Amino acid sequence: MSTILLAVGLVLCVEGLVFALAPSRLEDIMEILRQIPPETRRMIGLLALGLGVVLVWAAKLLGA
Repeated sequence: MSTILLAVGLVLCVEGLVFALAPSRLEDIMEILRQIPPETRRMIGLLALGLGVVLVWAAKLLGA
């Protein structure tokens, strides 16, 4: 459970930085994302999910 809380906290920190430091740039990023086909966005999301799982697993392995 602590790993999930840590992961959510880190995601919120990174997302918060985007909103705090470059709110106008966020609109540009959203426009770029609208131009990417949904299947490509899905594949990017799945790859990010897989990488995230590997990184959490590696962190737990190194911390144990």
